Amino acid sequence: MRSETAPDGGTPGLTPYQEGLRRRLLTAPVVPAPPPWRSVFDGSAAVGGLTGIGFGVDPATGHDLVMVVSSQGYGVFDAVTGERIARDRDPEDDGPDGTSDLSCPWIGPLAGRRVRIAGLYGGGLHSSGGGWCVDVEAPDWPHHRILLSSNGGDWHRPPHTEGWWHVLHSTWSTLRAAGFSPTGRTLAVATSSDLTLWTREPA
Repeated sequence: MRSETAPDGGTPGLTPYQEGLRRRLLTAPVVPAPPPWRSVFDGSAAVGGLTGIGFGVDPATGHDLVMVVSSQGYGVFDAVTGERIARDRDPEDDGPDGTSDLSCPWIGPLAGRRVRIAGLYGGGLHSSGGGWCVDVEAPDWPHHRILLSSNGGDWHRPPHTEGWWHVLHSTWSTLRAAGFSPTGRTLAVATSSDLTLWTREPA
């Protein structure tokens, strides 16, 4: 489908201010998340057919845990080390789609409890935590850009990397969920093909 443009080269229906915001996002390069954030996988972990994720805390280590639900079953990652610490390729449970609260049973350290899942079937993750915020924008939909901001900084105000950082641009897969763990120590972005995590030490 041909993309239409306004006479001035902008997008039809956008005000000059809105067009300026759109162009700011389109031109912002992807950069590493700022300290104290650290990439957990030095990239992303491949998870084919990912449908959703949820969070918990390991009672033994105090680390955030990420429960991943996919067409390949269930998996649990340690959000500090990146280690996959539990795996069930054929869970008996049908997954969050069949429950009123979008939950499924934990495996691994939190077995016996249930976890709410955000992703393909609904739900959501925290958009702020510990003084940080995350925004999901799509100036070139269906691609999504993940923006991290701190101390009240937001992407509506230039310049880039002073208060806000464009940390991920998903052009290859469908976004499932993006947000913080309840502790605020993990930022996660889940797509239909992979999981990206950042972690930070407690304040």
